[in-house]
Amino acid sequence: MRTHFIAIGGSAMHNLALALHNKGYKVTGSDDAIFEPSRTRLEKKGILPEEMGWFPEKITSDIEAVILGMHAKGDNPELLRAQELGLKIYSYPEFLYEQSKNKTRVVIGGSHGKTTITSMILHVMHYHNINVDYMVGAQLEGFDTMVHLTEENDFIVLEGDEYLSSPIDRRPKFHLYQPNIALISGIAWDHINVFPTYENYVEQFEIFIQKITNGGILVYNEDDSEVKRVAEASTNPIRKLPYSTPKYTVENGTTLLETPDGAMPIEVFGAHNLNNLAGAKWICQNMGVDEADFYEAIASFKGASKRLEKIASNKNNVAYKDFAHSPSKVSATTKAVKDQYPDKKLMACLELHTYSSLNAEFLKEYEGALDAADVAVVFYSPDAVKIKQLEEVTYEQIAQSFNRKDLIIYTNPEAFKQFLYGLNFDSEHIALLLMSSGNYGGLNFDEVKQMIN
Repeated sequence: MRTHFIAIGGSAMHNLALALHNKGYKVTGSDDAIFEPSRTRLEKKGILPEEMGWFPEKITSDIEAVILGMHAKGDNPELLRAQELGLKIYSYPEFLYEQSKNKTRVVIGGSHGKTTITSMILHVMHYHNINVDYMVGAQLEGFDTMVHLTEENDFIVLEGDEYLSSPIDRRPKFHLYQPNIALISGIAWDHINVFPTYENYVEQFEIFIQKITNGGILVYNEDDSEVKRVAEASTNPIRKLPYSTPKYTVENGTTLLETPDGAMPIEVFGAHNLNNLAGAKWICQNMGVDEADFYEAIASFKGASKRLEKIASNKNNVAYKDFAHSPSKVSATTKAVKDQYPDKKLMACLELHTYSSLNAEFLKEYEGALDAADVAVVFYSPDAVKIKQLEEVTYEQIAQSFNRKDLIIYTNPEAFKQFLYGLNFDSEHIALLLMSSGNYGGLNFDEVKQMIN
């Protein structure tokens, strides 16, 4: 099958391109810029575009599927040519559904935790040599790509993102998968540029539940009151399986999970990660893995890339990097690190980087999010606010929103770096937590590692 990717360089798009190439498809693509690691990975497989830009002449009538990425615009020259020729144009999630119509589709949704839960499920399957197709939003240890597609595997595990499908398909991605088994981990207002009200955002999860196939299964986090309400209010003919945070203890920096066979040490920590683990267990059990086998496998799970990822440690200090940006996730992650290292000074650094977090109206949602930290730091770039064409966010608005008098705020990347490099790791016991979906205006994380290792 001949497929062409418009905007092939994106994280999700290039992984799908690699998966189709590995499946034997003839893959071509275009983009106006491709960065690492996408560039090298596409080049290795011989599917990196020869030059950057959009070339309508690449779009020919023998292309059986055009896959359109979110990075492309609605007036993209290649898209217009494809429409002119009447070619079949798919969004990324639409094409994944086409590839999995005859499989049992397991879709992991939620405002937070979905990458970690999907990663846990795949880790367990990999550990027990159970082959499944998948799409996950992070690079996992032991997996070559973030997307894997075959003809023969019975299950496909999909991370269900609620963001829009493509420039010409404004439906949330997870509405297109029609799951046989679904999970919702949490609902906390996000993507306010697309879902301007909380009610509008919650409605997307109500629709997601309605999309579960008749006789299917919904696994839901009953610790989240909104998830519980939405799940229990649904009337379609599905089976509902609630889960909640299991019992655990922390001893000398090690988290011990209570299991039927006693306390078991695990690599991940924090109430939110233990909650994710409980959801993953229900899913795995419905995929044929019994409880004992799940526990055996999950003990060695170290976490998904950039999700509370330990980047450095020595006898007295530790540093973590986390993708957290939504208020609920920032709060949960900060508390998790403090609970794990109660005797260390927790220095929590949050970069406000996403459209939502840089919105003056949304900022008040962050009240109390950094309260568990001994030292709380917020970094944001006024340039990022301009690029996103948002109203200017002031120092005072941020200070007021977090409602913490000793909050440290930086807007200059160099000043923030000097703050980090000035920390006294020799005489103090520090737990450093760096939370961002960006890089603090160009912070070199390797240099941070060297300060501690």
